[in-house]
Amino acid sequence: MSSTLIIVPTYNECDNISLLMDGINAHAPSCSILFVDDNSTDGTQSEIQNFIEANPTRIFIEKRSGKLGLGTAYIHGMKWALNRGFDRIIQMDADLSHDPKYLPEMIQSLDRSPLVIGSRYVRGGGTKNWSAPRKFISRFGSFYARIILQLPVNDFTGGFNGWQAATLRSLPLDDVKSNGYVFQIEMKARALRSGFAFREFPIVFVDRQVGQSKMTSGIVYEAMWRVLTLRATLAEPQRKRVTAPRAGQ
Repeated sequence: MSSTLIIVPTYNECDNISLLMDGINAHAPSCSILFVDDNSTDGTQSEIQNFIEANPTRIFIEKRSGKLGLGTAYIHGMKWALNRGFDRIIQMDADLSHDPKYLPEMIQSLDRSPLVIGSRYVRGGGTKNWSAPRKFISRFGSFYARIILQLPVNDFTGGFNGWQAATLRSLPLDDVKSNGYVFQIEMKARALRSGFAFREFPIVFVDRQVGQSKMTSGIVYEAMWRVLTLRATLAEPQRKRVTAPRAGQ
């Protein structure tokens, strides 16, 4: 029987762990969960450990020595998943911005699509409680990546994504150098350039209620120059598209 692992990077997300687990348990109780924690100082690891003690065969934690970045956290988790034979790997934020109610559709879609994207920018998707500047930055980031890379993804920067294990095994994970939110762009670009089909389905992204956003101006600048280097280094795609229409169409 196939299996699914949800990877959740954490850094000082103590107040969100219990609510996140409640949501996952309600909507995807058979999924395993791996937390990749970057040495949180607010009790996040202790909160996760309580759940591990209650269910040690389903919930896991990988503790890292410091704040090493989103991209390396996901690569660490993906390699961990592949080494243990999981069939589906899902990326999910710890801050409750990714609603666990979407997990069943993502899991079902992974039976048909090598890459599944929870998209804010297809019909039915959107954001909630975002400021106008943040909306602009997010939409511009996906638009910029789509134009520069010439790939038909509507939500390039979103972090709620699902992967077939076979897709990740075929990608050169050690070559992925992006370590901010541009990591999401690079992974999708590498998959499409390698010829994998994808599906986008609509989600509503809700801004975090507690804790601090990890977005900085440095992350934005990294994304802009990194997308340009990706265009130069990745080969032309041989791709298929399985996706919902863009919002507004």
